Amino acid sequence: MASLNPYISFRDTARQAMEHYRAVFGGELSIDTFESYDMGQDPSENHLVMHAQLETPDGFVLMAADTPSGMPYREPAGMSVSVSGDDESALEKYWAGLAEGGTVVMPFDTPPWGGRFGMLTDRFGIDWMLALNAPED
Repeated sequence: MASLNPYISFRDTARQAMEHYRAVFGGELSIDTFESYDMGQDPSENHLVMHAQLETPDGFVLMAADTPSGMPYREPAGMSVSVSGDDESALEKYWAGLAEGGTVVMPFDTPPWGGRFGMLTDRFGIDWMLALNAPED
């Protein structure tokens, strides 16, 4: 069975972002640095994250890495990480945690189609969309 998981690139804040996401979503976080596999080209960047993976109790898998200075880096654009479901209290908690220090683009409120929906950019520059499924009639 295959899976589709967001893999977010950062310049040098992957560790802080993934620790924040663990605080928001819970779960187990594993972090490997470039030094862990003797893959750092610049010794001053050995502490950077080569691969991080967060597995949450809700079954989310979020991955990330830092981009060393010797590689081209583009800030994420044109995509959002989307979280949706039926548990309003969980989504409110996620919203509050992700919005902390970030910018709300569209408040987590009731849209014309029902349920709740909101968009934000977190403090690490990652765009998120959260949706509470509309109740079925």
